[in-house]
Amino acid sequence: MRMLNLGILAHVDAGKTSLTERLLHAAGVIDELGSVDEGNTRTDSLELERRRGITIKSAVVSFPVGGTTVNLIDTPGHPDFIAEVERVLDVLDGAVLVVSAVEGVQAQTRVLMRTLRRLGLPTLIFVNKIDRRGARYDGVLREIAAKLSPGAIAMGATSGLGTATAAFTPFDGQGSFAASLLDVLSGQEDALLAAYVRDESALTYPRLRAELVAQTGRAVAHPVFFGSAITGAGVEALMAGIEELLPAAQGDPEGPVRGRVFKVERGPAGEKVAYLRMFGGTLRTRDRLVFDAAEAAGRFGAPGPGGGAQPGSRRTGKVTAISVFDGGASVRRQEVTAGSIARLWGLTDVRIGDTAGHPPKTGTATGEAGEARSEAREPHFAPPTLETVVIPSRPAARGALLLALTQLAEQDPLIALRQDDLRQEVSVSLYGEVQKEVVQATLATDYGLDVTFRESTTICVERPSGTGAAAELIAVAPNPFLATVGLRVEPGPIGGGVRFRLEVELGSLPYAFMRTIEETVHETLRQGLHGWEVVDCVVTLTHSGYYARQSHAHGGFDKSMSSTAGDFRNLVPLVLMTALRRAGTTVYEPLHRFRLELPPDTLGAVLPVLAGLGATPRTGAGSVVEGEIPAARVHGLEQRLPGLTRGEGVLEYGFDRYEPVRGPIPERPRTDHNPLDRKEYLLHVVRRV
Repeated sequence: MRMLNLGILAHVDAGKTSLTERLLHAAGVIDELGSVDEGNTRTDSLELERRRGITIKSAVVSFPVGGTTVNLIDTPGHPDFIAEVERVLDVLDGAVLVVSAVEGVQAQTRVLMRTLRRLGLPTLIFVNKIDRRGARYDGVLREIAAKLSPGAIAMGATSGLGTATAAFTPFDGQGSFAASLLDVLSGQEDALLAAYVRDESALTYPRLRAELVAQTGRAVAHPVFFGSAITGAGVEALMAGIEELLPAAQGDPEGPVRGRVFKVERGPAGEKVAYLRMFGGTLRTRDRLVFDAAEAAGRFGAPGPGGGAQPGSRRTGKVTAISVFDGGASVRRQEVTAGSIARLWGLTDVRIGDTAGHPPKTGTATGEAGEARSEAREPHFAPPTLETVVIPSRPAARGALLLALTQLAEQDPLIALRQDDLRQEVSVSLYGEVQKEVVQATLATDYGLDVTFRESTTICVERPSGTGAAAELIAVAPNPFLATVGLRVEPGPIGGGVRFRLEVELGSLPYAFMRTIEETVHETLRQGLHGWEVVDCVVTLTHSGYYARQSHAHGGFDKSMSSTAGDFRNLVPLVLMTALRRAGTTVYEPLHRFRLELPPDTLGAVLPVLAGLGATPRTGAGSVVEGEIPAARVHGLEQRLPGLTRGEGVLEYGFDRYEPVRGPIPERPRTDHNPLDRKEYLLHVVRRV
């Protein structure tokens, strides 16, 4: 049977989870509709989701549409949980973007659509809530065309807008629909317009419909359906559109096993359960699966305490059980084939973002758009810009807190734990205050831990200002380690991350030592000269040397005469931070773009406040103000806005870029042994200066 992995995405409260319930009901998977308000929907299974009425974790359900089996992934709409959406995008064949017929195109809607178009992910648009008072048709279509996609095509008309009897009637190809279809499609395909000019009668409706399918598959056309998840209006037409317009999953079941892990959860007994999208091959119970961290660490944030999977590290695990999604439930199977989504047991070392099996050869055409997106290795959304210290109510619970947060970080790597042994503190990275509340409630309900948080602070980054180099030679003072390491640090391209290069012969060191140097470079650069993570730089190994393995006659290995990986692991931070100090760094803070709608008579009071918060406002059409503002000042603006605008101001914002810090340079307390202070570092590492 044809397989389609479909994502449902939306701005919070657009009705995404309600639409999922309606699709399951219309497909006959569930007999009774669940309600977000009553907390009994199929996909919001967490107690916290039911209590708050929002989606926090992505969930997978399956239902049939004609001859297609749809694996539907319901994703969070709140921007604080955008990391869940980040991981899901890599495994989708298509998406439905939900827009409210009342509120129209909202901030998160634009962020999601920009990402979907950049990825080339085929997307249908469903305008929900046509039964609500204030629902619009023409106005929302204009917003979609202007703010989301010029390739938007209305697939039908509505009647009874704003009433319980609101309905959606699909166009049948007669009259003006064929003309509007030609107008939109020819804007993306010149050959279509040329064919129309040559022979108007040759462009029949079936041919236009076929071109619509083709352009939707290329993500240049975006069919728009209207309806109501509550009443069911328009849902049947949407389901028909899903089957006809979105491309099916691809992959060769007879080929090598290839897949990507996009979610990890804990089972009832605490065991890891990995969600895997299969791009190729067939995986069976008791198979040994190879999985590779690839560049997952760079994509999904720094690993938690104790490091984590470094880019390129390969691990294996034996699959002890498999389940697939069938008819709204998870069903045990002995095997899973290409195109499917499966839950796997037995992979104790697996992490979110891992590539499973055999990756495709570079330059080969896989025919799998999802796999191509998955292999791109570029993050789709901005990283978290806040961090906070988690404080247990009982000091004796610090160990349990660290264990609990480590398990939470497995399920959401962007939590990015930061352990400070000196101060006995653990920090977590966050997208917003709502996420903080969710972490607090999860720790209380799932782990029995009562915690509080310090005030959230902004996460800055450091970038090298110039080029610096340093080297320490084996058996040459003041180097106390049996290793030679020389490193050069220089600026890299913006967004390029940390790149490690060699200027020494590949065989000049054993592979284990070379790997240790690279891993330690990445680990050390998590804290720069001012304590912030160093990004967008190139580190080059310029010198290397070691003592080969030595042993006494008829004796064992003599560490005092032989280099070990520990020598390189201890020496690299000293050399690297010396080179970084010579290069210098600039601290950058996150800058948000914002859009503010406010009553016209309040503009004079708001603009000075924006200037005082370091924003650069630009007045737009009517009473709209747009511009940039430091992320650290957004919370202050949110607090003052209601009083300045009589509660009528509407603020939308999102990460835009990093900019050099204006004013005093913020310092972040170090959590390592401080290689910037040689004496302190050596006292910790080798107990001597």
